[in-house]
Amino acid sequence: MPLSEHEQRVLQELEQTLYADDPAFADRVKSETVYKHAGRYCVWSAIAFIAGLVILMMWLSTYLPLSFAGFVIMLASAAMFERNARRMGRAGWHEISGAVRGKGTSEALGDAVRRLKERFSHG
Repeated sequence: MPLSEHEQRVLQELEQTLYADDPAFADRVKSETVYKHAGRYCVWSAIAFIAGLVILMMWLSTYLPLSFAGFVIMLASAAMFERNARRMGRAGWHEISGAVRGKGTSEALGDAVRRLKERFSHG
């Protein structure tokens, strides 16, 4: 259902106000998609799964409660990965894999590392 002229005008005014008040946030919202957001959480859950696996393997023979905590971390991260993979769907996987193929894996990882350095250097 198309918007009326009045609704389009109000929406345009809101956009202009957002860009005037906080241009960095407006650019981030404009570039962010559901696929990128869910893909980012898939990466973090895969890292958490590996960390849980390392904890499980390191402490399995010496301290059982800590190894059980590693298993719980693995289980929770697998559930988070599955939920975000469903959220992305097939179109999201194609968008992410196309971006990695287009840039190359090292350049795609370089962008992620650069963003992490920027995020943690400011605060």
